[in-house]
Amino acid sequence: MKYSFLPYNKSEILHGHLNLGGQNCRGDSIDVNSLYFERNGKPWLPVMGEYHFCRADRSEWYRELCKMKSGGITIVSTYLFWNYHEEREGVFDFSGDRDIRAFILTAQRAGLEVVLRIGPWVHGEARYGGFPDWITKKPYQARTTQPEYLSKVRILYTRYYEQITGLFFRDGGPIIGIQLENEISDIDYVTALKNMAEEIGYEVPLWTATGWNGPSGSRLPVREVLAIFGGYPEAPWDDRTGKLPPSVHYAFNKERNDNLIGADLAKVTDETGWRLPTEVYPFATCELGTGNQITHHRRPTITAQDVYALSLVKLGSGNNLIGYYMFHGGTNNIGLDSTLEESRAAGYPNDYTALSYDFQAALSEYGEVREQYRLLNLLHLFVKDFGEILAPMESVMSEHPVNASDEKGLRYAMRTDGIGGFIFVNQYQREMPVADIPDVEFTAGTVSFPPITVRDGMSFIMPFGLSLKDGKNAVQLSYATAQLICCEEDTSTYFFAVIPGITAEFRFAVGFGFTASDDSITVQKVAGCQIVILPMEDARFMRRLDGRIVVGDSCDLFADDDGIHSCTDGPFSYRIWAEDHFEPVFVSLEKPVNADLQLTSCDEPFVPPYPYELHIGGQRKLTWKRIHVSSASGFVEITEDYDCAQIYADGQLIADSFWYPRVWRIPARLLYNRICYLVFSERRNDFFFIDQ
Repeated sequence: MKYSFLPYNKSEILHGHLNLGGQNCRGDSIDVNSLYFERNGKPWLPVMGEYHFCRADRSEWYRELCKMKSGGITIVSTYLFWNYHEEREGVFDFSGDRDIRAFILTAQRAGLEVVLRIGPWVHGEARYGGFPDWITKKPYQARTTQPEYLSKVRILYTRYYEQITGLFFRDGGPIIGIQLENEISDIDYVTALKNMAEEIGYEVPLWTATGWNGPSGSRLPVREVLAIFGGYPEAPWDDRTGKLPPSVHYAFNKERNDNLIGADLAKVTDETGWRLPTEVYPFATCELGTGNQITHHRRPTITAQDVYALSLVKLGSGNNLIGYYMFHGGTNNIGLDSTLEESRAAGYPNDYTALSYDFQAALSEYGEVREQYRLLNLLHLFVKDFGEILAPMESVMSEHPVNASDEKGLRYAMRTDGIGGFIFVNQYQREMPVADIPDVEFTAGTVSFPPITVRDGMSFIMPFGLSLKDGKNAVQLSYATAQLICCEEDTSTYFFAVIPGITAEFRFAVGFGFTASDDSITVQKVAGCQIVILPMEDARFMRRLDGRIVVGDSCDLFADDDGIHSCTDGPFSYRIWAEDHFEPVFVSLEKPVNADLQLTSCDEPFVPPYPYELHIGGQRKLTWKRIHVSSASGFVEITEDYDCAQIYADGQLIADSFWYPRVWRIPARLLYNRICYLVFSERRNDFFFIDQ
């Protein structure tokens, strides 16, 4: 059966209508039009990932940022939590893990640019949304234009500025963007914050604000900020404890707003007739969930396909800034007088773990690689090399659009310039089976694809009408039933991945065509081009490191100042592309011996200093065990049957978890040579979970 698209109608692109953009001291520029971002006058499609430096150990920043960059992130975004820097009024702390300047310089060293989300209120599942306790006790209303409140914000912004001066894009530094507040709908307030920041000295090409707070979008000063959006696989903040309706994020559509984000805190809807004019902005995201933080009452398990399919759908729907929250998990600090997580005890709708902010993210709380890191990198490699042609391409929906609850229809869209483009397919809906569709024949313009079968769970991209550079000339690829990954233009080499379950077939305008193996690497020359097709199993471990294409042998690679490394300790091997083949490399390192874990039942050694999360929903029976680990190497796993568990080392709370259907893994180094105890509360049937 033939599947086609709605007619392509080229939009008028607006330029110079936003008070955004800028140039640095070297003459490099960043600009924003109504469809895409520009870098030095060329279309630009960046990838942004959230990582909270104050929720991480400073000694690990560089390694983890290098892992983010090796996974395709080009911009690191981070919240500045007010209560981490001024927990006591007038006493500021920018030391250690709170050192903003050191983090930005570390990001620059890792090759990343930076977007700072400076609040003053940020949410981030932090106590009072990041507000210090003292601001909540003032007689004036926060998050308003009341002068007394804004005077405190001015002090905060000034102290932040003192930390980061000289590191802005204008100075040749990495800070290219500032997000004002979070999840707010107030034109006057956001305007006041931007004016204040500019008066202090902040200057960036990209001023942003979240656009989703309300059914018609946030009330924002349209010319002054870029409205950015998000979408998550689940909604663990939802107060229901049952299965949610099918998520809209797995069906192609051009709607950017997601009313579920922030729904736990939104109190009013706009009845004034306001509509955020999203058509004046490029489609940009800052919060595509690479996981979800679990709450006590709702504990969804997020899979790699949940994450990959969501990002692919947004890209196919027109997303031109891929922004993730969180890309890397973290660990909360303990405050001077309280824990710093969001909780019902502090008047918020949800209970989160006091320490763990793992988020089931692409990179875990402790830096472990999850499968979504590998799958997302396929998209990141693609937009890095082909973003210049993809960004100006507009999203065109299918002739027969499918909504999220449709179990039978084919889910697809394309991005095109009217000549060539890319077909996006996502036959996946979280927690809902959808139909296999046989004999799918896509038609896009004058190009007709051969029949393929699209099965439940498949998500992929296929190119058509694509010009492949052949020295000074070009070879026209009519279509490929394989996923384009990246290229080496200087050698006219193009890398593709086999889509599992679909024969990789290539057809060129010159009449030449071929099919590739699905279980080994194929290299095919076409005129002056080389086409390299990898099985998906290999493509998952493909990276661009130090400008070279490398494929890890079932290992995740990253690069830093000292060369190429594996994300796990011990010997590893990989293959590096060398003109027309992959050259094997073996790195001989000592194989670590993972620590053994021993748990021994014991009496309560002390009264737990942070009992709240152990007894959410009522008093619960507690069980104590002494922890012994044999070494500091590797991870140990906690497999006890618990509701909430805490680990204390030398009397300090160092880790905690709400049970959900994944094994809790703890670095042995946190426990070795310390007096450690595990305490956990009895589990009851008082929360929602789905094991995927």
